[in-house]
Amino acid sequence: MIPPVSVSPFYTICSEAAGVADFFCMFCRPTFQRIVRNRSTEQFSGLPYIYSLLNCLICFWYGLPCVAHGVILVATVNSIGAIFQSVYVTLFIVYAEKPMKLRMSGLLIAVFCVFALIICVSLELLDGRTRQMFVGYLSVASLISMFASPLCIMNLVIRTRSVEFMPFYLSLSTFLMSISFFAYGMLKHDYFVYVPNGIGTILGVIQLFLYAYYRRKSRQDSRLPLLVSHG
Repeated sequence: MIPPVSVSPFYTICSEAAGVADFFCMFCRPTFQRIVRNRSTEQFSGLPYIYSLLNCLICFWYGLPCVAHGVILVATVNSIGAIFQSVYVTLFIVYAEKPMKLRMSGLLIAVFCVFALIICVSLELLDGRTRQMFVGYLSVASLISMFASPLCIMNLVIRTRSVEFMPFYLSLSTFLMSISFFAYGMLKHDYFVYVPNGIGTILGVIQLFLYAYYRRKSRQDSRLPLLVSHG
């Protein structure tokens, strides 16, 4: 990470505003209102929330001063994000069918075990620049995994030609989160932040275009006249 040569008030305001914007757009999940109301997860996938939880935990760790300097807002936003994602995963487990309940519970335990292992390795075996590189590359991998996780949902949308199980607000918040942290990373000159979020921005745009296309398609199909056979 290359620090900027000079820090102007404009630079500071823009960089912090980009990170704060992420806080307001990241964790809106109306999908769970439907899950709680219907007391069923239906065909919604829990994997995006598992990936998001792991990503929030790793990015929270990366943003702490003991790992990286000057990106404390990354830690602040992702600490709150980890709480939200934990609640979402817990709700998903509560209302899922038994096979999915067991699978999601196992994945949740695995997430916390992996995070504990990352902390132990980075504190006990690494220091300084090496620690930042180790956690930074892990954060990049986790971010890309999180952004790629909705691909299975996109496949379902294309196959069924319906956006019912592709939550719009999940796609929108993913896009807004990516573009705000991309701006934040660029202003902070931190490629561990702006590279994966640049990829996430592109994937977010693809998801939104896919949603718009099949949403419009389904509306057009619903307006087609019914064919009545007279025998």
